[in-house]
Amino acid sequence: MQKVRAKKSLGQHFLTDLSIAERIAATLDAHKHLPVLEVGPGMGVLTEFLLEAGHDLRVVELDRDSVAYLQRNFSALEGRIIEADFLRLDLHDLYGDKPFCIIGNYPYNISSQIFFKVLDYKDQVTCCSGMLQREVAQRIAAGPGSKTYGILSVLLQAWYDVEYLFTVDEHVFNPPPKVKSGVIRLTRNAVTHLDCDERLMKTVVKTAFGQRRKTLRNSLRGLLPPDTAMPADDIFNKRPEQLSVKEFIHLTNIINEAQSHN
Repeated sequence: MQKVRAKKSLGQHFLTDLSIAERIAATLDAHKHLPVLEVGPGMGVLTEFLLEAGHDLRVVELDRDSVAYLQRNFSALEGRIIEADFLRLDLHDLYGDKPFCIIGNYPYNISSQIFFKVLDYKDQVTCCSGMLQREVAQRIAAGPGSKTYGILSVLLQAWYDVEYLFTVDEHVFNPPPKVKSGVIRLTRNAVTHLDCDERLMKTVVKTAFGQRRKTLRNSLRGLLPPDTAMPADDIFNKRPEQLSVKEFIHLTNIINEAQSHN
């Protein structure tokens, strides 16, 4: 059986340990009633266990060699292989407004972008799990006060309960990556809307962490009109990694009010 050669340009590192693939597939056991979209199946090591578990599965794969391999070796995927770039895919075309899950052994070079895309479909993506670079996985799961707490931590944790599940060593991949991997699971929480301007909050979070060594009084000054005094609130004496999601919502409302007065 001809194997697919990993392409560095696509960030491909094929998982070879079946027991780990089985554990990753099991992260969706509580959601078997929902359709599943697997991102970057490669040669189907995770796909096999998802199919065995009975998931209503579709896969999206950019690499033509991998698509051909899947077509040859997974008859159950007939009509269910989407040859496309996941980041450019309109998921409403696949699922409309219905809920679904996303899973994958995500390419390291686009893993952050994948999770930003998940945010765009937060009202449909009930659960998102899989494996990515450990550093990024830890960042997504980090809480306030952690050095790894950042933009993705805040924006994802506003809408999802995040679990860091386990670490995967380098030697179970072909070719082995230079870093360890981490498996995480995001489960949609009960939040239906944030008590603030959500678009402004995204700007506030990105601006604050863009200058994370500065206090918020200094890093966010540019969000206010010229000659506008910073609001008198102790929150501006803090740095972004000290703020919880709830505090970022409060901060956004203060900024919004200050902008409105001008």
